[in-house]
Amino acid sequence: MLEAPEALYISEQLNQTIKGKTISFVCAGYTPHKFAWFYGDPTNYPAMLTGKTVGEAHAYGGVIEIDIEDVRLLISDGTNIRYYAPGEKLPEKHQLLVAFEDESCLMGSVRMYAAIMCFPAGSFHCDYTPYREKAIRKPQVLSDAFDKTYFLSLINSEEKQKKTAKAFLATEQTIPGLGNGVLQDILFKARIHPKTRICTLSEKQKETLFHCVKDVFQEIYQAGGRNSETDLFGHRGRYIPFLSKDTAGKPCPVCGEDIRKESYLGGSIYYCVECQKINA
Repeated sequence: MLEAPEALYISEQLNQTIKGKTISFVCAGYTPHKFAWFYGDPTNYPAMLTGKTVGEAHAYGGVIEIDIEDVRLLISDGTNIRYYAPGEKLPEKHQLLVAFEDESCLMGSVRMYAAIMCFPAGSFHCDYTPYREKAIRKPQVLSDAFDKTYFLSLINSEEKQKKTAKAFLATEQTIPGLGNGVLQDILFKARIHPKTRICTLSEKQKETLFHCVKDVFQEIYQAGGRNSETDLFGHRGRYIPFLSKDTAGKPCPVCGEDIRKESYLGGSIYYCVECQKINA
């Protein structure tokens, strides 16, 4: 699943690749997928998009949204989005195909679940609305607005004190685009166990956590994403996580203790029992 650093990287690739192109053909919902969510009837997307010129692509958390004249095309974090140059062979299965006058194409395919939504600018009302609004309204981690003062206002709020580190960072869109995939390395670098409660963290630990959030996001972005994800051209990211399914059971790179895997809050957590002790 794409997270914020990868969404930002791909949005910049989109601006370098398809911005200014005119759409000649659109197909949405071609391959049935029960966990692909569309805005309204996807058979209306060709009429909404064909003949229009692509504008700016934006990243809001793990969501990419593209301005296309008077409409918007939203692609959520569970979508593989690929660009195909003229003449390249296209996959047979897809949930979105946008072709341009130069015969290049943009294609989206849903993995586990995702939203692909085309809607009039300024008019977005569906179950996905609160998720989108939070992602747009809140400061993006790699922006100047996401500073230490802002982060401390989040982590020091009364409602967060009983939450664990994982629950604080990766649920309820406290930080849009920060999910389970990026979470593991942030907490490892901060030397904080995923189950540590926020109320037990010292001020120094909170500041360290802030810097680790910023640093890990920046490292992933500069590497073009994690090695489990692909960019607009199908290239795998160069960021290799310290903690993931690939390192579970292997020695910690710092102390040599085995990396543990555990189910927690609807997903897996990975941690080093020696480096990431739970606060008393």
